[in-house]
Amino acid sequence: MSSAPPNDLPAAAPSTPVAPRGSSLPTLLVGVLAVAAVASSGLLWQKLSVIQEQLARQSADSGALAIEARTMARQAEELVRETAARLSVAEARVSEVALQRSQLEELMQSLSRSRDENLVVDIESAVRLAQQQSQLTGSLDPLVAALKSADQRIERAAQPRLTPVQRAINRDLDRLTRAVVTDTAGLLARLDDLVRQVDELPVLNAVAQAAATRRLGSPTPSTAPAGSAPGAELPWWQATLQRSWEVVRDEARSLVRVSRVDQPEAILLAPEQTFFLRENLKLKLLNARLGVLARQFDSARADLAAATSALNKYFDPASRRTQAAATTLQQAQAGMKAAELPRLDDTLSALATAAAGR
Repeated sequence: MSSAPPNDLPAAAPSTPVAPRGSSLPTLLVGVLAVAAVASSGLLWQKLSVIQEQLARQSADSGALAIEARTMARQAEELVRETAARLSVAEARVSEVALQRSQLEELMQSLSRSRDENLVVDIESAVRLAQQQSQLTGSLDPLVAALKSADQRIERAAQPRLTPVQRAINRDLDRLTRAVVTDTAGLLARLDDLVRQVDELPVLNAVAQAAATRRLGSPTPSTAPAGSAPGAELPWWQATLQRSWEVVRDEARSLVRVSRVDQPEAILLAPEQTFFLRENLKLKLLNARLGVLARQFDSARADLAAATSALNKYFDPASRRTQAAATTLQQAQAGMKAAELPRLDDTLSALATAAAGR
């Protein structure tokens, strides 16, 4: 049993319990960890401060960039609007130019078509007019001239769609050059010459003045040739008697005329009826002329045959004028040909096709 300490002894100071030596290592580790944690917390706080500063700086930069971006976006939007406006204006102008171009192309095509149509119409009118002139005159010259002029105009136009018309014109020209028709102009000139000669033709029952003509043309003693012999000259009284005798003899011969009568109607024709005979012959020739102009060659031949019969029956066949008139009548009858004028069917059909636009 233990006894309590005496009261007079001082109390001992509390002593720190001494840990055992084996428990100091964890404490040390805890302290190290605490120091490390404090150090890492300081470093982390410092890093967070730096990050915050960087974030603040970046945020300020981002704000400035955002403001700049908004400004640039606003400018870009305005530029887009302006570009869109300009583009719309440009599109409008382009569409207007395209419309004008299409209108110009249509106008040029219409002008080209109208020019070709006018050319075709002019050529057709010229060809039909030439046909009428050829029918009136009986000559191929108007047709040939019209076709040659049309060929030249088509060649100058240089339009491929008019090539069939040009080929048809060449075919008709070839046919016209081979055609043989009546020379109406020459025939009409012969008939007009005959009409003018009718008044100068001697009729068959006219009293011949051959004796008087011979008497007037016989040389008198004063007009005797200079080379005649001097013994051939007669005295004046003998020459006067000879001329008187010739006058009496010619007058006696004119009282009675003996001749061969082949056409009694010509002998029985009264002198005052000679005027009507000549006028009747003129009418026959003029009717033949009208028949030639009207292309009625049968009627013209009949009139010329009647004129030839009247010429041979009532006019003196021994006269040179009568013989010349008969020769002219024969030439006129031989010059009449019943051949019709060639028709320009190929050219007219080609012109109609070109005018229709096919």
